[in-house]
Parts: sequence; C-alpha cells; structure tokens
Amino acid sequence: MRRLVIRPGAIGDLIVSLPALECLRMESDEFEVWTTGRNVPLIRFAQARSIASTGLDLLGIAEPPSSLMERLRGFDSIVSWFGANRAEFRQAVDDLPFEFFPALPPDGCPMHATDFYLNQIQQLVGHPVAESRRTPRISCEAAPGDYAVIHPFSGSPRKNWPLDRFHSLAARLPMPVRWCAGEDDPPLPDAVRIPDLYELACFLAGARLYIGNDSGVTHLAAAVGTPTLAIFRLTNPAIWAPRGDHVRVVRTKMEVEE
Repeated sequence: MRRLVIRPGAIGDLIVSLPALECLRMESDEFEVWTTGRNVPLIRFAQARSIASTGLDLLGIAEPPSSLMERLRGFDSIVSWFGANRAEFRQAVDDLPFEFFPALPPDGCPMHATDFYLNQIQQLVGHPVAESRRTPRISCEAAPGDYAVIHPFSGSPRKNWPLDRFHSLAARLPMPVRWCAGEDDPPLPDAVRIPDLYELACFLAGARLYIGNDSGVTHLAAAVGTPTLAIFRLTNPAIWAPRGDHVRVVRTKMEVEE
C-alpha cells in the first residue's frame, strides 16, 4: 500500500494529528506526507513535502504542474484533510483514490481533537488505536538544561495571557527563564527565535519547564515531553489542550474590557 496523507494547518493542528498520521504509516508499505511548509521539519517518520511545493493548492483554481497528477496517480490511497470543502478541488481529483475528512472538529465536539482525528482514520485501518498511541510524541535529542522557557504569544491575541503576568510569574521561578517567540510574534527583548520547528523542538526538549498560552509551540513542548503549563483563556481545553503525562492546564477568565 503506497499512501499519501495531506495535512494542512498550523503547528498545533499537525501535532494533535500525529497519532493519526503514525497509525496510517504503520498500515502502509510506503508513506508520504504533504503539509504546510513550516511543519515539514516535524515529520520525522516519513518523506514530507510542503503543499505549496507540489502545486496541489492550484488544483481547481489554475493549471497545476504537469507532474502533479502523475504523482498523485502513483498512490494507492490518499487521505486528505485538504480541500474537503472545496467542490472544485474534489471535482479535479474525482478519479483519484482520495478519502476526505474535515480538517477541524465541529462545534460541540465531544472528544479531544487527537481522538477526533484517530476516529476518522479507524475506518481505514480497520481496528481501534491503543490508548498508548493516543498522545502526540516527537523524539528529540537534547541535553537537559537548567532553564524554563516561556512563550507568551499565540495565533490570536485574545488567547494570550497578559504579558505583565508572564513577567511576574517568571520572577518567581527558581531557575533562569529563556523567553521564546516566533517569527511573526511581537517584539520581545532577548527572545529566542528559531524558525526551524524541529530545532525549536530540541530547544524546548532541553528545558526543565515550559509555560505558554494555547498555541502550537505549547503543543510542541508537550510533544517532546517537557513539563508543560498551558494557559487557556478562549478555546476549550477538553478539545485542544496538549496531551501528555507532564502537562497541566490552567483556565483563566477573559478580562471585562475584552
């Protein structure tokens, strides 16, 4: 079975999907993943390509690269969280072995996102997935460090705990604090900014503690096994909290002015 998985989305979307992707890998003789360009370094268990580099995002909109359809026809199974709601895309690949799944859990979803994605693919693999395989994991080689990491940002300002409270918390920690920020995050003096997500994962893996908002970086810290404190303000942690034995979630109230 030669299988392709197409998984778009942000960092956290990919990470909560990792158990589903790894389950599909185990059921495949050859396995390839197409994902968002930034997420490619996190796919350590298969050949990975960025969706943009394949031309897939042009299907149904413009003329795609001539090699794309030939490449797609080389797979026996294509599992896609991309294009499920685009009629023109589905029409363009109608004669190919696509299985489409919703990219996000629906409103009122009664289960964690990781279980939502695993349940989607169980019909393909034909058996339930063991509990031990329901936690996203990313293996990193990192020497233990004597520092905490704080990432005070996320994809939405409304999800962020106030920065001054992170500073107050940092002052109370019994270890040095290394602040972390992404390329698109606001200015933060002396913050570590590591564009390659696998290199960032290794940096997080060396920390004694990680503290952050509901963000992809928080999911990344949990996936490498770092003790993680995740602060949730807006989204539902029952669906989106990082999983792991060393993860603790705190819910805070939104301020009145918000």
